[in-house]
Amino acid sequence: MSEYIKVAVDAMGGDYAPQEPVKGVIDALNEKPELFVYLVGQKEVLKKELEKYSYPKDRLEVVHASEIIETGEPPVQAIQKKKDSSLVKALRMVRSQEASAFVSCGSTGAVLVGGQVLVGKSKGVERAPLAPLIPTATGVSLLIDCGANVDARSSHLVQFARMGSIYMEYVMGVKNPKVGLVNIGAEEEKGNALVKETFPLLKECKDINFIGNVEARDIPKGVCDVVVCEAFVGNVILKLYEGVGSTLISKVKAGMMSSLRSKIGALLVKPALKETLKSFDASEYGGAPLLGLKGLVVKAHGSSKANEIKNSLIQCIAFSKEDICGKIQENMKQEKKGEN
Repeated sequence: MSEYIKVAVDAMGGDYAPQEPVKGVIDALNEKPELFVYLVGQKEVLKKELEKYSYPKDRLEVVHASEIIETGEPPVQAIQKKKDSSLVKALRMVRSQEASAFVSCGSTGAVLVGGQVLVGKSKGVERAPLAPLIPTATGVSLLIDCGANVDARSSHLVQFARMGSIYMEYVMGVKNPKVGLVNIGAEEEKGNALVKETFPLLKECKDINFIGNVEARDIPKGVCDVVVCEAFVGNVILKLYEGVGSTLISKVKAGMMSSLRSKIGALLVKPALKETLKSFDASEYGGAPLLGLKGLVVKAHGSSKANEIKNSLIQCIAFSKEDICGKIQENMKQEKKGEN
């Protein structure tokens, strides 16, 4: 079993647990022969759900966890008190290196707290950012940070840029990824105190391809591969992105059904439109990794269906094969040496 990429999945977290997490796991196992999954949750419930599917039984193990951390629970208290929850138990498997990665669509706060407390940050990492892939006109960009560090410092943003560059190069295959700093204008002198302080620090970094400030309207155009910001700004960008995307899709569909002529036109453009809309579907890119930890922690949307969970597991395979955790840790060591 040593040749497998082992992932611990919190099967009880999310709006559609355990049905969608289980289906996503089955789809990933049937597609990827190198994958082994620990399905963590209430054993009897999960076994009943698994009876619906055909899957390679030698590559899935159910790990019993009696408790569930609900979305509304205070994260720190939940992690401390519910030690036999599916989320805590799965994270501990990453900490003990039984699994190399963790996937959950449960409580974001509990995943963030648990990832940093139970798995732990890599040496030299000041803050661990949450970094989802977002669709753009040219492919995808990494938005870092989108929810973990609301009050970040300039040194944190510099590390986010480094970690994001490593992820985009080795997981997404983007050579010399372009890094942009989110700001209200392209000029260096614009912005609040944080971005003004961060800009010259990024400019000095020889190991990243910093292209300067990036305005929010340019992000969907794909002007940069790594979009750097603190979590308050990043979360606003992400939520607006998702809201505009879903509204636009519903408006396009409604417009195509508005008359007989538009319905005929819709039939003609349907194949091309379907492919275009698919590229702007966030579920195609998996969850958001919490970078800078000793193991991989991936947070999928609370409303994730099987497809996003499957793609999160596939994301874990690429991450593990490229040893992104090791590469980030090595980069942070080099940064510290440069400072001394």
